[in-house]
Amino acid sequence: MKITDLKCAVIGQNPVVRVVTDAGLSGYGEVENTKPYLKPHVLFYKPYLLGEDPTNVERVMLKIRRLGSFKPWGSAVSAIEMALWDIAGKAAGLPVYKLLGGKVRDKVRVYNGAVRFPMAGSSPQDYAENVAKMKAAPEGFSIIKQGVAFHSVMPNQVPNFFYGEINPAHHSPYDGQFRDVPHPHRGPLTERGLKHVIACVEAMKAVLGDEVGLALDCGPGWMVPDAIRLAKALEPLNVMWLEDLLTGDYVPYTLADSYREVTQSTSTPIHTGEQIYLRQNFKDLIEKRAVRILGPDPADVGGLAELKWVAEYADLHGLLIAPHGIFDGLIGLAALVQVCATLPQNYIAFEYPLGQPAWWYDIVEGLPNPIVKDGLIDVWDRPGLGVNFDVEAARRYLPAGDEDFFD
Repeated sequence: MKITDLKCAVIGQNPVVRVVTDAGLSGYGEVENTKPYLKPHVLFYKPYLLGEDPTNVERVMLKIRRLGSFKPWGSAVSAIEMALWDIAGKAAGLPVYKLLGGKVRDKVRVYNGAVRFPMAGSSPQDYAENVAKMKAAPEGFSIIKQGVAFHSVMPNQVPNFFYGEINPAHHSPYDGQFRDVPHPHRGPLTERGLKHVIACVEAMKAVLGDEVGLALDCGPGWMVPDAIRLAKALEPLNVMWLEDLLTGDYVPYTLADSYREVTQSTSTPIHTGEQIYLRQNFKDLIEKRAVRILGPDPADVGGLAELKWVAEYADLHGLLIAPHGIFDGLIGLAALVQVCATLPQNYIAFEYPLGQPAWWYDIVEGLPNPIVKDGLIDVWDRPGLGVNFDVEAARRYLPAGDEDFFD
């Protein structure tokens, strides 16, 4: 079997990768819906793939892996890797989890990052009401993640929240709407700001109790002293983790020494990793035990095998794994189910992504209905990633110039 073509179409907001072979098999991968601009970067790799056997996944990846970089530029490499596993599984007649070593669990736990409800404001009461809605969601999530501080609009809505300048809103290059710049703030918190964050967390925990775990997406943007104060203040509340306090999202560095200082000061678990590309760039975080929990995203880290390598190495060092995935779409969801079924026992849960817009559920076949029950997804056994496009239904959503994507 040989690769004969590499295609990419932006369906909705997600760039979708299709690796085509001379055996009549195609594999699909998906880039996060925050990156509709990435199609040219995907197609850059086409000359490196043509003529290769897609079932030799690692051999193909050795040709292109070094040409990626930190988020967002590792996304194209990651989506191609997913598509190669999809083909390999289809060719073997096996689910991808079998090719990654077999499943450790029959059900994979997910946490809620994507099932969201509008926030009325940034008060403790607003946060309490918001998580109450998430707790009542039909998916029955056992872990909920909520954004606070610099990963929210608190800096804009809470007076004198931090000692720094407020970055103004801007017009989005994608839809032209006027909106807040996502997470652009960084600086020391005022005492009022720190107390406000703590009060909001207390309000959420009063709603969730010990029935539903609460994880907090916090930054990036915190200074080390404030991060330590927050982590220590929240110790009695037993939150699941504090995520991306110092760095995260599109920040292309990890600051392992700074994270280690925070981690060693508290029993509250510290989490990072969604922006990191390749195993090599997790090395310091893991070997220095700079955080307690790592959250690589398969759509950014370099793919499924790369994520598993990071999880295994983390496990050797006593660290936990909770993969990121909020923007990965339905093909990304299938990929997360397959790889997370194989991860070691340091696995907590992965971040559950949605199909957005909602018509994605009409064009992808193979997902269970409902997808999530009691916070868990049953691991399916269909070949490859186990999902495929309803091609005729999907064609109507192809943008101009990509009408031949499925041909």
